[in-house]
Amino acid sequence: MVSSKIRMGMVGGGQGAFIGAVHRMAANLDGQIELVCGAFSSDPEKCVQSGAELFVPAARCYANYQQMMIAEAKLPIEQRMQFVVIVTPNHLHFPVAKAALEAGFHVLSDKPATFDLDEVLALAQIVKKSGRLYGLTHTYNGYPLIKQAKHLVATGRLGKITKIVVEYSQGWLANKDNDSGKQAAWRIDPTKAGISCCMGDIGVHAANLAEYVAGTNISAMCADLGSVVPGRLLDDDGSILLRFDNGARGVLLASQISMGDENNLRLRVYGDKASIEWSQLEPNSLQLKTNDKPTQLIRSGVGEFCAAAQQAMRTPAGHPEGYLEAFANLYLGFAAQIRAFENQQSCSNAEFDIPGIEEAIRGMAFIENSVHASQSNEKWLPFRTTKD
Repeated sequence: MVSSKIRMGMVGGGQGAFIGAVHRMAANLDGQIELVCGAFSSDPEKCVQSGAELFVPAARCYANYQQMMIAEAKLPIEQRMQFVVIVTPNHLHFPVAKAALEAGFHVLSDKPATFDLDEVLALAQIVKKSGRLYGLTHTYNGYPLIKQAKHLVATGRLGKITKIVVEYSQGWLANKDNDSGKQAAWRIDPTKAGISCCMGDIGVHAANLAEYVAGTNISAMCADLGSVVPGRLLDDDGSILLRFDNGARGVLLASQISMGDENNLRLRVYGDKASIEWSQLEPNSLQLKTNDKPTQLIRSGVGEFCAAAQQAMRTPAGHPEGYLEAFANLYLGFAAQIRAFENQQSCSNAEFDIPGIEEAIRGMAFIENSVHASQSNEKWLPFRTTKD
């Protein structure tokens, strides 16, 4: 039986990296995981400095991820890291994941999974061959009321799903002044981000959330993406009409030039009996609406919830939980999944509610399909998950 903390290594996330700090806080929240090593920066000196700030021994602050995989694999099994979290720009996701899996380590990756669809299809084969666990941090799936929303759909409370509307708008890239900042520079660079900025960064989250909650997959798209700020090579805004494989229609809006918007993620799912509405700006509330009764406001911690939602709540009603806690739920689930794996128990991603390689493939397919649909003169393009 595994009776100690799960040991984590990190690639990327050094000094000045926003998302690296978020991952570390989330991993640490429930006391199940400890950071034991890292290749925190491509600059060896900065890597050691970052590690020192995190109390990681200098001997386990590696100059690059290749060195890290080799050195960690040589350590006694009770000391070496058990999984790697990848928090680099997109172009490094695949080579780091490949190196980790082939060295025998589990992988938890920031989204999107890879640089392009070809890479994620190759990654799927590597995951299968390695026999190791692979998880993807689609953060918003971790919110308790998102899990309750999924439960309401799955149990038929909404009836047949007819329409899905998901919006994710930000304003931080509304003008060119931010382009040179660390967080923006790689996202608008096609050599590091891939073929999309906005859809690759936040649109993919919106698509995943819609499919996760509604329990149906996108089957076709009609897209209009563009660069609003002059000179950008990648999209910073987009609107997509969707069709789903259950017959529902939908809309996905994603924008990083919506002046004044913070991190405005909103989901509405309509059925022929009821509908639900959720906003990340008010994550502890879920609206359940019908035509013949007053709107029901479901508040986190008040009343009965499905097991998944209940497990995702940490505090009593009226004590707000948000982004970090949702992120932490993914880490808590992945730690439990690793324990099950090492105890030779059933450990599928579905059992632990962790997005895996299938979601990774659909995410990369969404990005590429949305760009291709926008460039096409055809009204509707089928959603393809292969390069055929």
